[in-house]
Amino acid sequence: MLKPIIDHRYFLWGLLAIPSIPMIAALIAGTPGENGQPVTEALLHPTGEFSARFLIITMIITPLRMIFPNAAFWRWMMKRRRYFGMAAFFYALFHTLLYILDMGSLQAILGEFLALGIWTGWLAMLIFIPLAVTSTDRAVRKMGARWKTLQRTVYVAAFATLLHWIFVHNNFGPALVHFVPLAGLEAYRIFHNTRRRIGKKQEA
Repeated sequence: MLKPIIDHRYFLWGLLAIPSIPMIAALIAGTPGENGQPVTEALLHPTGEFSARFLIITMIITPLRMIFPNAAFWRWMMKRRRYFGMAAFFYALFHTLLYILDMGSLQAILGEFLALGIWTGWLAMLIFIPLAVTSTDRAVRKMGARWKTLQRTVYVAAFATLLHWIFVHNNFGPALVHFVPLAGLEAYRIFHNTRRRIGKKQEA
C-alpha cells in the first residue's frame, strides 16, 4: 500500500523540498535572523548547507552501493540519484539568489568576487547549471559518452563547494564533518574500480 507512494517521484520531491518551506516562509515574512541580520543574509547559510548536503548524498550513493550491493535501500537510492542532484542545484540556486539580493548591487558583488570564498561558490554554481540541464533521460541518450564526461565535473564542484564553505565562514570544522566521509567513500570507489580493472587485465 505504501510502496507505490514511496516510489512515486512526487513523494521524493516533497521530502527534498521540506527544508525549504520554513526558509521561503521566513523570506516572504521578512523575518530577521537571530542576531537581527536581514532575512536574505540569515538564509544564506542554511540554503548553502542543504545544497552541499544533497550534493554529498548524490555522490556517496555509488560507493555505498558498491559496499552494500545487496541492500535494497541503496538500489532504491541509485535509481533516484538524479533527484538528489537536482535538489542540490535548486538549493544552490536559492542560495545564489539570496546572495545577490543581500549584496544589493552588481558593484558590491564584483567588489568581493576575487575572494577565495566567493569565486569558488560562483564556480560551483556554474558547474551545477549544465549538470542540471543535462539531468534528463533525453540528455543522457543524446549525449552518450559525453554525458559521463560532463558528470565528472561534479568533483570540481564539490571541491569548490568545500573551499567556499571553509573560507566564507573561516571555519574548517563543519565543512570537514560533511566532506571527509565523502572523501573516504570516493577513495574506496577509486580503489574498488582500480582493483577490478587490474583483475580483468590479469584474467585476460
